[in-house]
Amino acid sequence: MPPEVLRRLRCPVCGRPLAAVPPAAVVALRCPVGHSFDLARQGYVNLTAGRVTHSGDSPAMVAAREEFLGAGHYDLISNALADAAREIAGPAARAYPELVVDAGAGTGRHLAAVLDALPAAVGLALDVSKPALRRAARAHPRAGAALCDTWHGLPLADGSAGLLCNVFAPRNGPEFRRVLRSDGALLVVTPAAEHLGELVDRLGLLRVDPAKEARLAGSLADHFTPAGTATHRATLRLDRTELRTLVGMGPSAWHADPARLDRRIDDLPDPTTVTVAVQLTVHRPR
Repeated sequence: MPPEVLRRLRCPVCGRPLAAVPPAAVVALRCPVGHSFDLARQGYVNLTAGRVTHSGDSPAMVAAREEFLGAGHYDLISNALADAAREIAGPAARAYPELVVDAGAGTGRHLAAVLDALPAAVGLALDVSKPALRRAARAHPRAGAALCDTWHGLPLADGSAGLLCNVFAPRNGPEFRRVLRSDGALLVVTPAAEHLGELVDRLGLLRVDPAKEARLAGSLADHFTPAGTATHRATLRLDRTELRTLVGMGPSAWHADPARLDRRIDDLPDPTTVTVAVQLTVHRPR
């Protein structure tokens, strides 16, 4: 856990600062009252205080995501976030000494891209999935990782982050505002209407509920002001193995019947053209 990340962490039980125990070779984090949180062997720390509403992505989903993202198929998202971070930092990008938080970081690939764009920044990957955090903890030398359920709050001091990223993940407007500096920014990535459009009907994938998106946007409205939205698109040509990996890393993996899905994928052209389309919105704190 990088020291510059550690000093911004707070105990999820009492809200007090956390310190490394022992200081020289960290095996746990402890607050002044005595609440203690062990570092997992893989390098992340569990800061949920036992309050978790769900376990997040499974090992199979995380492995699929690592494979798919590792092939560069979603690099347009990482690149868009990195470009937005550079623009926000401006001329001081190479000396931007801020904390970048990725709430719902998954394997940490997008966070790593942002940290590469801001060479002086440190990062914190937050996720509720232990399999994801095992990878996120190794995603970048300037990043730490912590198990955290966004709905129950973020284990961070008030105003401790300069930049907060949220990619296809739950959004907790009040908590996001609390941990962001007044001059910070929230970068939210959501699927555009045509995202994976060639597959949704043909494979029976889950659709994004427009009402849900409206509710999530409403959760930010009292705390943030949109400062600009850009749509990023790419066209992929995926073979059937890659299609299975793409489906396996997303929410449809929980719901689709595997045998039926295999049959439908086998009926698709090999390779299949797939549209990736996302919206990146920059929000400024109110």
